[in-house]
Amino acid sequence: MTIVLPEKYHAKQSLVERRINCITHQEAMREDIRALRIGILNIMPQAETYEFSLLFPLGRSVIQIEPIWLKLKTHLYNSTSRSHLESLYVTFHEAIKDKHLDGLIVTGAPVEEIPFEEVSYWDEVVEILTYARNEIASTLGLCWGGLALAKMLGIEKVTYPLKLFGVFESFNINRQHRITGEMDDVFWCPQSRFSGIPDEILVQAQRDGSVNLLAYADEPGYFIFESTDGKYLVHLGHFEYESNRLVEEFLRDRQKGRIDVMPPKNVDIHKPKNKWRAHNLEFFAQWIKYVHEETPF
Repeated sequence: MTIVLPEKYHAKQSLVERRINCITHQEAMREDIRALRIGILNIMPQAETYEFSLLFPLGRSVIQIEPIWLKLKTHLYNSTSRSHLESLYVTFHEAIKDKHLDGLIVTGAPVEEIPFEEVSYWDEVVEILTYARNEIASTLGLCWGGLALAKMLGIEKVTYPLKLFGVFESFNINRQHRITGEMDDVFWCPQSRFSGIPDEILVQAQRDGSVNLLAYADEPGYFIFESTDGKYLVHLGHFEYESNRLVEEFLRDRQKGRIDVMPPKNVDIHKPKNKWRAHNLEFFAQWIKYVHEETPF
């Protein structure tokens, strides 16, 4: 995460340009490291089964992480154990009552085909995201959570005629970015959603100065981008998914009668292989590093 160097070390500037945090010995002596409090607004179905998908990459960080699991007051959580929610999850206001949240993650949710204003808990999400942009170093939105961040930036989603579903070859388009810059030039990423944002809308948003575009794939289009103030980071994919998650979702959709959902592209449904784990770990590691650097200790 951090390298300690003499004040006038000859290659310090080169290291800084490659996003290595350099501090002096005097600064190192003054550091009082504490765990980062990362709020996780988990709206995924069967919330408890999804928690590992986030704890694994967060736990790989060299920085201590304290996950704060958040629940919505206006959401029923019909598919999640009530006792699990009550024992582990707190409301957003309870989470920030006495302590600061350093970062926030907003997960996907199975409401992509519903207009935001018709989602029962949308007003509560807006309240949380408004607070986060003003008070939290960075908010990471995944899938529907990313679409929600885009909505907060005035960028509307569209519903697809067919589900975008599979693992897609993707391209890193900003090598200078603090979080995505050192990801592979070409990487693979799972996608599983019924909605997205047209490329031309995001290109215009970048021209208007509201977003920076960070990653692209031929079929999904632009799917990683950020607000230009760095407060919102959008990832419309599911890089946190385990190897068999897309297969499980396919079987679930078919059991629900969704015959319009085709098998996930570029996935062997009998023997799925993970081609995105390195992307997952690198992305989370650099996001945590960014949160750490932007948080006053």
